[in-house]
Parts: sequence; C-alpha cells; structure tokens
Amino acid sequence: MKQSGFTLLEVLVAVLVLAIGLLGLAGLMTASVRNNQSAYQRTQATWLAYDIVDRMRVDRAAALASNYNTALGSPATCAATPVLAGATMAANELTDWKNQVACALPAGDGAIAVQANRTVTITVQWNDSRGVGKHDTSTGNAGDSAQQFTIQTRL
Repeated sequence: MKQSGFTLLEVLVAVLVLAIGLLGLAGLMTASVRNNQSAYQRTQATWLAYDIVDRMRVDRAAALASNYNTALGSPATCAATPVLAGATMAANELTDWKNQVACALPAGDGAIAVQANRTVTITVQWNDSRGVGKHDTSTGNAGDSAQQFTIQTRL
C-alpha cells in the first residue's frame, strides 16, 4: 500500500510550529524593548534626583532656607538653553534642573521639599504610559502615566 502526501503534511505542521514560535519570540522582543525603555527612564530619574542633591549641597545655606523648594506642576518645556533669569543661584539651579528633567523624561517634572530637620525629599515624575504595567483598555496605555521616583537625604 503506497501513501502519498504524508511528508507534505509533516512539513506544514513543522511550518505551523515554527510560525507560532517566531510569533512568541517577537512578543518577547517587544516586551524587552518596552522594559528597557522604562528602565532607562528610571535611571535618568535617579541621576537627575542625585544631580539636584549635589547642587543643593553646593548652595547649602540657600537649600536650608528652603529656596530650592518646588512642587510638582505642569511639566516644563525642554529648551536647548534655558533662560536663567533668577536673581539667586538657587533660582537658576532650579530652572536649569527642571529643564533637564523635561528634556530627559517624557512629561518630566520634579519636586523638592526641605524640612526643618535638614531632610530633603526629591520626587521626579514622568509619563511612563508606554512602559510596563497594567494595560488600560480605555486609553490604550500600558504603563502608569505618572511614574515617580522619590529619594530622601540629609543636607
């Protein structure tokens, strides 16, 4: 008894299995790129938070006088050269730092709070809607739209 076409069926099944495997691999690559971008933004936020801490330590008297205090508000617009029109070093440093946050992170913003016991809380916030997290079906966003990184230190 002669059978014909059986090897063709085997080839079709093998191609189907290969196609499913390649689709899975493409999904893994997409998730990897998304996670890497989110990690990169968190690294930038960490660097920016420590940058303003160093600036405040240089101008310690003004920092302890709460001249660096600022709240989260509407994100600054990224400018190639920010306008430093402040009358004090603290005002210029804040303007420059807020500009760096806006340039480095999507919808980036920052807040600084200096307490009486010399404890400083720095919050860097950005839009991580393309990053990792729960999927919001109403907006199509995958990540948290307002991701925050907060550190506390003492001056």
